[in-house]
Amino acid sequence: MSPADLVFTALGLGALAAAVLPRLVRRMPFSMPMVFLALGALTGLLPLPMPELDPVADRAWVEHVTEICVIVSLMGAGLALNRPFGLRSWAGPWRLLGITLPLTVAATTALTWWFFDWPVATALLVGALLAPTDPVLAAEVRVGEPTDEDDDEDEVRFTLTAEAGLNDGLAFPFVLAAIALAGAGGVWAEADWGHWFGFDVVARAVIAVVIGIVLGRLLGWMFFRAESASLRLSEHMEGFVALAATFLSYGLTELAHGYGFVAVFVTACAVRAAERGHGYHKVLHGFTEQIERLLTAALLFLLGHYLAATGVKELTWPVVLLALALILVVRPVTGWIAQFGFVTGPRERVVAAVFGLRGIGSLFYLAYALGHHGFEGQAKELWVLTATTVALSVVLHGAGATPAIRRLDRLREVRPSDAPP
Repeated sequence: MSPADLVFTALGLGALAAAVLPRLVRRMPFSMPMVFLALGALTGLLPLPMPELDPVADRAWVEHVTEICVIVSLMGAGLALNRPFGLRSWAGPWRLLGITLPLTVAATTALTWWFFDWPVATALLVGALLAPTDPVLAAEVRVGEPTDEDDDEDEVRFTLTAEAGLNDGLAFPFVLAAIALAGAGGVWAEADWGHWFGFDVVARAVIAVVIGIVLGRLLGWMFFRAESASLRLSEHMEGFVALAATFLSYGLTELAHGYGFVAVFVTACAVRAAERGHGYHKVLHGFTEQIERLLTAALLFLLGHYLAATGVKELTWPVVLLALALILVVRPVTGWIAQFGFVTGPRERVVAAVFGLRGIGSLFYLAYALGHHGFEGQAKELWVLTATTVALSVVLHGAGATPAIRRLDRLREVRPSDAPP
C-alpha cells in the first residue's frame, strides 16, 4: 500500500462524507467540521503511511490553499445575504467590525505578550491573525441560501455572516502592522506608520471597495440584463460562474494592491443586489457552498492530522490557556461591549458575542506573515497556537451552535422579529 493509494481513498471517502454529514448532524450538538477534525486527528495517532505535514516548510502551499478556501467562502457569504446594504440595516456588523475587531486585536496582543513574552511584533501578529471570524465552520450560525425576501434573516445569523464577510479583509492592516514592526526590529519609532495608515489602512481598502462595487455591478448587468443571450448567464444557470467572479475580483484587486478579501465579498453583495429575487443566486451560492465544503473538510482533516502527529509535541499549557481565553473571554466580552444599546434582545446579543468562530482565515494570515522576515524564531510555536485555537473553536462553537440557534428560533416563533428597521 503506497501513500498515494491511501490519499486517493481518503479523498473519495472524504468527499462522500462531506455530502452526507451535514444532513446527518443537522440537529445534533456537533458539526461536520468537528467530524473531519477528529478523523484527521485519528490518522495522526495511528501508524498509517500518511505524508508528513510541516506547515512551516510548506508555507507557500498552505498560504494558497487556505487563500482559495477563504475567497470562495466570502463569495458564498455575500451571495447569501438577502438584506440590502445600509448603515442602519447593517448596524450589527458595523458594531462588531468597528469595535469588537480592534478590541480583540488589542486584548489578544496583550495576552500573548503576557503569556509568552514574545516580541511585540509577534504578539501583534497573533492578535491580528486570531481576530477574524469564520462562520463557515458552523453552518447553524450563518445565513442560509438566498431568498427573495429582504427581511427574512434573523439578526444573529445576519450579523455573524456579514461580520465574517468583511473582517477577513479588515484584519489585514493589523497583520501588515505586525510585519512592518518586525521589519523595523520591533522599534515603534523606526516603522513607517504614515505609509501604513495612508496606504495599508485607507488606500487598499478603498481600492477593494471600488473594484468590488464596479465589478459586481458589471457582472450583475451581464448576468441579468445583457441584450445578448450568450452574455446573460442567468438564463443558462451555470454555477461555476461564481468561481469566475471570485477569482476575477480577487485577482484584479490584488493586482491593484487592494484587499482582495474585501473586494470578493463586496462583489458578491453587488451581484446579489443586481437582481435580488432571481433564482440564479441560489445556483451560484449552491456551487460555492459545495466547493467551500470540500476545501474546508480537507483543510480541517489536515489540521487534525497535524495537531495529533506533530503539534501535540509542541503543545504547552500557555498555548491552551491563551486559546481558551480568546474563545471564552476576549471575544464574548468585546462582542458584548460592541452591542451596548443595540436593538436586539440580550439572548441575541450573547449569541452574536459568543459565536465568533476562528477558522481558515487565521491559517492563511499566519502562512502569509511567515513569508516575511521577523517571525522565524517563533514559527513552530505560532502554528501550534493558531491550530489549537482553530481546533478548540471548531469543537466548542460546533457543539454549542445548534442548541443555541435552535433555542433562539423557538423563541422567535412566539415574538416579533428582532431585525432592525
